[in-house]
Amino acid sequence: MTLLSVSDLTVAYGRVTALDGISLSVRQGEIATVLGANGAGKSTLLRAIVGAEKPVRGALRFDGRDVTADPVHKRLAQGIVLVPEGRRILISLTIEENLLVGAHLRRDAEGIRRDIAAIYERFPNLATRRHMAASCLSGGEQQMLAIGRAMVARPRLMMLDEPSLGLSPLFVSRLFDLIRELNRDGLTILLVEQKTAKALAVAHSATVIELGRVVMAGDPQILQADPRLQEAYLGRSPQPAEDPRPIRQAIS
Repeated sequence: MTLLSVSDLTVAYGRVTALDGISLSVRQGEIATVLGANGAGKSTLLRAIVGAEKPVRGALRFDGRDVTADPVHKRLAQGIVLVPEGRRILISLTIEENLLVGAHLRRDAEGIRRDIAAIYERFPNLATRRHMAASCLSGGEQQMLAIGRAMVARPRLMMLDEPSLGLSPLFVSRLFDLIRELNRDGLTILLVEQKTAKALAVAHSATVIELGRVVMAGDPQILQADPRLQEAYLGRSPQPAEDPRPIRQAIS
């Protein structure tokens, strides 16, 4: 079952087109990844899905419903939640206050308490410092807090924008273990990530975008074996006989 459908999505900033006719779908219960270089339009895509960017053309459907015109708070209420690049936690607030920010649309106090308790069980480092300012956390712990805050919103689709950015190798491994764990628990995830090999290793489907356009899409294992993707994003040189053109030119 398709949970999210993006059709011909175009976003422009003045005369600059950031997304140019992007189409993709995310199935219920899968991890879908979007890959691409800096400036390809990945973050713009996530912001458009959550409602923070208004498209000039195209449509978004979530669980069969057209949400193209819905504002951010309505999409959040339906379960579309974004963990933004750079985490953007409120470092002057306590860890628990940050988690409560994720519950600002909820009115079930007991359910919120249960969900926060579950987050503390999952992230014991947060539990031991729940009443301390979030500024005391390391970068990896801040990312766990950002994901915990998103979980309190009870997402049906969690979008992660460059979650490994700035993290140590140890925390990167823990992060991808967590992504797998959340998905096994039934959460649908849309992952934007520059660590291409790791993203492909956890994903069920993958889309590559360049200059705001989809240039490759499909099974992650098949894409990972493509010499053009290897050269552009995995740091591997293709065999001399392979097509030397850039991915977008070679596929269009």
